Amino acid sequence: MFRQTKAVIEKVRYISFSGRQHVWRLKSTSARERALQYQPGLKIHGFTVKEVVPVPDLFLTTVKLSHDKTGAQYLHAARDDSNNLFSVQFRTTPMDSTGVPHILEHTVLCGSEKYPCRDPFFKMLNRSLSTFMNAFTASDYTMYPFSTQNAKDFQNLLSVYLDAVFFPCLREHDFWQEGWRLENENPTDPSSPLVFKGVVFNEMKGAFSDNECLYAQHLQNKLFPDHTYSVVSGGEPLAIPNLTWKQLKQFHATHYHPSNARFFTYGDLPLETHLKQIQEEALSKFECINPNTAVPSQPHWTNPREDHVTCSPDALAPDPGRQTTLCVSYLLGDITDTFEGFTVSLLSSLMVSGPNSPFYKSLIEPKIGTDFASVAGYDGSTKEASFSIGLQGIAKEDVETVKQIISQTIEDIIANGFEDERIEAFIHKIEIQMKHQSTNFGLSLASYIASSWNHDGDPVELLKISESVERFRQALKENPNFLQEKVKHYFKENTHRLTLSMSPDEAYLEKQAKAEEEKLQRKIQALSENDRKDIYEKGLELLSAQSKVQDASCLPALKVSDIEPTIPITPVQISTAGGIPVQYCEQPTNGLVYFRAMCSLNTLPEDLRLYVPLFCSVITKLGCGALDYREQAQQMDLRTGGMSVSTQVIPDSSQLDMYEQGVLLFSSCLDRNLSHMFQLWRDIFTSPHFDNEERLRVLVMQSAQELANGISYSGHLYAMTRASRHLTPAGEIQETFGGMEQVRFMKRIAEMPDLTKVMRILPRIKLHLFNPDNMRCAVNATPQKISDTAPQLENFMENIAKNKNNRKPVRTNIVAKPLDPMDGSGPSRKLIYETTFQPCHMKTFFQLPFPVNFVSESIRTVPFSHQDYASLCILARMMTAKFLHGEIREKGGAYGGGARMGGGGLFTFYSYRDPNSVQTLSAFHNGVDWAKSGKFTQQDIDEAKLSVFSAVDSPVAPADKGMAQFLSGITDEMKQSHREGLFAVEHKSLVDVAERYLSVGRMHGVAILGPENEAVKKDPSWIIK
Repeated sequence: MFRQTKAVIEKVRYISFSGRQHVWRLKSTSARERALQYQPGLKIHGFTVKEVVPVPDLFLTTVKLSHDKTGAQYLHAARDDSNNLFSVQFRTTPMDSTGVPHILEHTVLCGSEKYPCRDPFFKMLNRSLSTFMNAFTASDYTMYPFSTQNAKDFQNLLSVYLDAVFFPCLREHDFWQEGWRLENENPTDPSSPLVFKGVVFNEMKGAFSDNECLYAQHLQNKLFPDHTYSVVSGGEPLAIPNLTWKQLKQFHATHYHPSNARFFTYGDLPLETHLKQIQEEALSKFECINPNTAVPSQPHWTNPREDHVTCSPDALAPDPGRQTTLCVSYLLGDITDTFEGFTVSLLSSLMVSGPNSPFYKSLIEPKIGTDFASVAGYDGSTKEASFSIGLQGIAKEDVETVKQIISQTIEDIIANGFEDERIEAFIHKIEIQMKHQSTNFGLSLASYIASSWNHDGDPVELLKISESVERFRQALKENPNFLQEKVKHYFKENTHRLTLSMSPDEAYLEKQAKAEEEKLQRKIQALSENDRKDIYEKGLELLSAQSKVQDASCLPALKVSDIEPTIPITPVQISTAGGIPVQYCEQPTNGLVYFRAMCSLNTLPEDLRLYVPLFCSVITKLGCGALDYREQAQQMDLRTGGMSVSTQVIPDSSQLDMYEQGVLLFSSCLDRNLSHMFQLWRDIFTSPHFDNEERLRVLVMQSAQELANGISYSGHLYAMTRASRHLTPAGEIQETFGGMEQVRFMKRIAEMPDLTKVMRILPRIKLHLFNPDNMRCAVNATPQKISDTAPQLENFMENIAKNKNNRKPVRTNIVAKPLDPMDGSGPSRKLIYETTFQPCHMKTFFQLPFPVNFVSESIRTVPFSHQDYASLCILARMMTAKFLHGEIREKGGAYGGGARMGGGGLFTFYSYRDPNSVQTLSAFHNGVDWAKSGKFTQQDIDEAKLSVFSAVDSPVAPADKGMAQFLSGITDEMKQSHREGLFAVEHKSLVDVAERYLSVGRMHGVAILGPENEAVKKDPSWIIK
C-alpha cells in the first residue's frame, strides 16, 4: 500500500492516537512493571538492553535494545493492552521513480523460503484472528505491521512476516503480477493487443487520478530536489515499466537487511519470547553490513523558487472556473530534534487550525478559494520537516493576491503573536489525546515514531509528551516572543521556499493516455517475433499459476476451536434524565466523559432531507448563544475533545423494510469541564446563529470541496451505496445522505450565488431535530464520573425542554422498539416501517475523469437476526478469499475487490481502482456460480470463519462500549446468538444460501464509477450520469 507523506502525518498532527482502545488486562504484576525489571547492559537472546524508560503519560514502559551481531535496532513498549503489535521497518531510499520499494513491498508478501505458497499474506488474513495486517511504503521507509489479541496468533504472524521480509522468494511471476508486465489483453488470445498490466501499475494510476495526491507528490519532489525525495517512491505510472526483476532483487539485497531494520513491539506479551523468535528465525542468519541508506540533508537554496504543474479538471468541483491550487512551502529543521519538531508542529496548528487562526482569517474568510490546500500545515514525514500554506479552488487571476496575503499574514503574526488562550486550547487538546484510549494504540505509536526513528532520532523522546509541553511553557515564560521569533526564522527569513501552482488542463487525461500509449508502442516495437511468443507463453504461465489451487498447508493457522465460544457481557443501565432515556455504561475512560445523543428525523418533511448532512456539518461551527463562531471554536478546543453531529441511518435487525433515521451528537471532555460541555450543547440547541451568510458560504465551499476530493479515494464506497439505493428503504436514505446524490447536491448549493434559501431551511431542520421528545442519550465514563454526569444531564434537559414541540411524524407507520428488550414498558426507539416499499433493479454509470473504475453490485437478502445471515457472512468472506481475490486482483489487476454482507441485509460485491468494468461484473457472477458448485473444502470454511471472527471480535474502546445496543438495539444476547450461528455454518448451508439468495433473478442493483465506457454506452439497460 503506497502511503503518501501527508497522509501519515495527518493522522498524528499532534499525537492523534485516534481509534479505539481494548480492555486492559488486570494482572498481579502489570506488563509496565515487568519491563522495569530489565537493566541496561542485560543480554537477552542476542540483544543487549540499552535503556529502560517509564512513560507514565501513556501508561507504558519502553525498553530500547540493539542486536549484537547485526546492529538491528529494537524498541519495546510494554503496556497493559492485549492488542499486541509487531512492526519492522526498513529505510528504503530509491533514486528513481520506478516504484521499486512499493513493488518490493507487494512482492515480498507473495511467498518466502519457509512459506513458499503464493500470497501467504492474503492467506494469513483467513488463518488468523489479527486485528490489523498490512504493509506501507512511505517516501523513505517501508513498514510491515500486524496486531492481534491472541499469543499463538502473534507467533504465527511473526514467523510469516519475518520470513517474508528477510527470505522472500521474489519469483518472476510475482513481479509480473504485482509490479508490471506486457501481456495480451486477453492472455489466451495471442492476436489480442499487448497492454501494460500489474497491481502496483494500476494502483498508482488510481492514486494519481486524485489531484490532491498528485499535488502533494509534485510539491515534495520539487521542495527536495537533490536526493530520494525528488522521486516517486510509490512509482510514477510511466516509469514503472522501466523496472526490471533483477533491479527489484538487488534493492531487496541492499535494503532489507537487519543492519537497516528497526523492530517495534507493543502490548502485554513478554518481550523475551519476541526476541527469542526474531533471533532464531531471522537475525542469527545475518552478519553486520553498512547499509549506506542514510538520507543527506537537502542543501538550502539561497533564493526562493516558483513552479507550475497541471492536472485533470474535476467535473464535481464546486466552481468549475476556479480549480487552481497554490501553496508556498518552507523547508524547516531536522525532525530528529524532538523539541523543535514539537514546537514547530504546534506553531503550525496555531497558524492554520480553526477559524481563530491567522491564515484562516486571511485566506479562507475572504472566499478566494474553496479551502486550504490539502497539504497545508506541518509535515514531519521527511528528514527535514516542511510547512505549506495555500488554497485550493482559486481562480488563476487570484494567484498573485494569494501570494501577497501569505507574506502579509506572516508579517502580522510576527507583529501580533498569538493569544494565550489559543495556546492553552492546543495544549488541552494534547492532554485529551493522551488520555483517550484507542484500540489501535500500538499502530498509532508505530506510525508516530516511524519517521524520526528512521533518521536515527530517539523514539522514546517523542513519547515524553508532557516533558515537551513543560519545556514549551518554560520557553514561552522566559521569552514571550519565542513563537514570533520562530515564525521570523522559519518563514520570513527562509530562502528555501517553493511557490507551486497547479491548474487543470482540459487535455490532461488525453496527454497521459497518449504518453502511456507511446511508451507501450516503444516497448512493442523493440520486440522480435520470438519475444512476442515469449510474452504470450509467459502470460499463459502466469494465468495457469494464478488459476492453480494453492496448497497453503505450510502456513501456520489458528483453529476454529481457538475462538472464544462466548462474548464478554457489557453491562449498561437504562435510566432517564428530564424524562429522556439515558444509557449509562461504566468504563475505564481515564477521566474522560463521552456523551452521545440520538435525535430522530421522523417528523422532518421530505423536502428538507437532502439538507440534513449540510446541517450536521455546519451546526457546531456557526456560533451559538453569546458566542460568535470564533469564540465557539475556541471554547470547544479549550473545554472538550471535540463536538460533532452526523447523520445516522440504522437498518432494523429483523425487518429489511424497517429503519431508524436521525442525527447523532457526539462529544467528550475531561470531567472538570462537564458543565462547560453541556453549556455549549445547550446554546447549540437553543440559539444557534443561522444568520451569517458569509460564514455559511465558507463552510458550504469547504464541504463541497471535501466531498468532490473524496471520490477518487473512496469510489468503491460510493459505488456500493448507489448499487444498494433501490433495494431497501434504508439504502435510499443512505444514498441521499452520503452517496453521489449528496455530492452533486452540495455542488449545486456551492454554485448558488445567494444562500438565503439555505439560511431559511437550516432553522426549520433544527426545530425537527433538536426536540427532546425525539431524543435518547448515552454516557460512557467511570462509575464516579457517571454519578457526576447525571445531575448535569438532568440540568441540560431542563434547559432545552422549551424546544419541545408536538410535531407529528411525517409517516404514520412508526414502530416502537424497547431500548431494553427485557423491559417492554420502558423507553423505546421509534422506527419507520415501509410496508409498501417495492425494491427494483437499477444499473447506474457515473462517468468521471479517472483512469480506473470502481464497480459494485448489491443483492437484497436477509436481515441480521435471520437464521441465514451468518451463512451469508461466511460466504462473502470465503468467496472473497478463495475466488474473487484471484479473479479481480491477481488476474484482473485491480488494487482490491471482494464481497461483504451488510447489517442492512445487502450482500455487496465491489472492486477498487480496477482497470476493468463489465468483466468485473462477470467475475462477481462467476463467484456465485463457484459458491453454488460447492467446490470448497472444510478448511476453506474454517478459514472464512476465522476471518469473520477476527472482525466480530475486534477490540472495542471504552468510549464505544454498549453502542451497538444504544444505536441499533443489538444486545449482547443477540450478538451471542449471531456468534453461535457463525460457529454452526457448514458446507450445505453455504451452497444453500448461494442458490437461494444470490441466483439470477434476485433483486439487485449495479453501479460503476469510472472513465468513458463504450460497452456501457451501447447497453440501453444502463442509466448514464
